[in-house]
Amino acid sequence: MFSRISSLFKQTDIPPEYHATFRHLYYDIAWFGVLSGSVINFLTVYATRLGATSLQIGLIGAMAAVVNLFLAIPAGRWLSKQETRRAIFRTSVLYRIGFLFFILLPWLFDASQQVTAIIVITFLMAIPLTPLGVGFNALFAEAVPERYRAHVAGIRNIMFALAYVLTSLLSGFLLDRLPFPAGYQVVFGIGAFGAAMSSYHIYFIRPISDDSSAPPAAPQPAPPQPSASSRRLASILRFDILSSPFKRVLLALFAFHLAHNLTTPVYPQYNVRILELSDNTLGISQALYYLTMLIGSMQLRNIVHRLGHKRVTGWGVVGMSLYPLLLAFTHEVWQFYAIALLGGFTWAWTNGAYANYMLERIPPDDRPSHLAWYTVVLNLAILGGSLGGSAIAAQIGLFSALILFGVLRILAGIYILKWG
Repeated sequence: MFSRISSLFKQTDIPPEYHATFRHLYYDIAWFGVLSGSVINFLTVYATRLGATSLQIGLIGAMAAVVNLFLAIPAGRWLSKQETRRAIFRTSVLYRIGFLFFILLPWLFDASQQVTAIIVITFLMAIPLTPLGVGFNALFAEAVPERYRAHVAGIRNIMFALAYVLTSLLSGFLLDRLPFPAGYQVVFGIGAFGAAMSSYHIYFIRPISDDSSAPPAAPQPAPPQPSASSRRLASILRFDILSSPFKRVLLALFAFHLAHNLTTPVYPQYNVRILELSDNTLGISQALYYLTMLIGSMQLRNIVHRLGHKRVTGWGVVGMSLYPLLLAFTHEVWQFYAIALLGGFTWAWTNGAYANYMLERIPPDDRPSHLAWYTVVLNLAILGGSLGGSAIAAQIGLFSALILFGVLRILAGIYILKWG
């Protein structure tokens, strides 16, 4: 396996002018893996151990979605007037400063106040996260020519998985051996350092994509508008995108993200309160998940070459249904580990393909506006999933909710394959 990973990093078939940018894309995601394996992985677990309710856990995910819904379109318009690289670097720094505040919470507040503070901090961090989320896909598309995107996405998945596996194992080890809440403060400190290093490498990503210079499409004559104000509103919100073929992609990705995020508030409750798993067990499970994600990512380029990004995305989403379906019937730790191993493969293919599936259907000269609408759709799904998942689980129980959400993932995958 290690020889295979080593061969992937040889850039002999890639023009030298792309080498430095590609390396910084790999280092960026590796440090983001450190952030994800620590803070992002254990933040809702920490909130659960503080006594957070199902609604509060849902709100941790929903706060960012609420902000994104209001700011995504203005952020896309703002980014279209900025140098993408500098705008993404600055917003990444502002967003990632927020991770430092999680370290301070146990020193400042009691348990219930900490849960409220987590929700508030998440809300404030979402303001710079909005243009960062809208713009990074545009930066990736500008920096990586289309013929290399599957290759770069696959290696980024590998780098993320390696960093996530090691950090998740380390975090679980520390949390089992350090007193509560000091262990979480150490883990959050590791994540904050990873966040800073990720932003550092974003600064050096240089857009040199050879398809970004494609000539702009000829302007289409605008239909008569009833007033100057309505023309201005249409120009700002870009409703014309919703009448283009990209609408089908937006609907397909909404179905995927909604089915994916419905499980967000359910997993930590099921794992901590029903299965009664330790932090170390949760860390090992996540490490196994991303280990198989790494292995699956090594085959992503070949799979995409045979099937295309759309079909890989669709079948990946169908495969992702296995995680919640099997988790509902899990009673032993070894079963929990087994479904983590299986889930990593399906997420590797979905995560490595869906962004490129979307980028293939966006005009190169109009990426920020299209990606802004994608961000709106993404955050509608996150908001609906974070709040809807907890509400549904409260009504029908955690077991039935996992079964329902698994079936919805199957339907979302079929929708992408047939109509996306």
